[in-house]
Amino acid sequence: MIGNLKPLEILLIIAVIVLLFGAKKLPEMARSLGKSARILKSEAKAMKKDGEAEDAAAAPVADQAPQQPVAPRTIQAAPGDVTSSRPVSEPNRTTQG
Repeated sequence: MIGNLKPLEILLIIAVIVLLFGAKKLPEMARSLGKSARILKSEAKAMKKDGEAEDAAAAPVADQAPQQPVAPRTIQAAPGDVTSSRPVSEPNRTTQG
């Protein structure tokens, strides 16, 4: 459907969007969208990293040293943004649920 739009129609759609939201709101919305994309990307990386760590922990080595207690992890909303960071509770392996 997008391939059928002519340049004039695309400009008309952009003009309507600018009129509806205002020129001042559009950059703010774009920044918010970019920040959300960064958060999603960092969360996906963290989940992938956790999955790899669990796979490695599933096959323990016999002569492996006892594990040290791990400090609670913190998830940050964006690099350098410490105002919205929060501690993450890790699931307990001793409880069922």
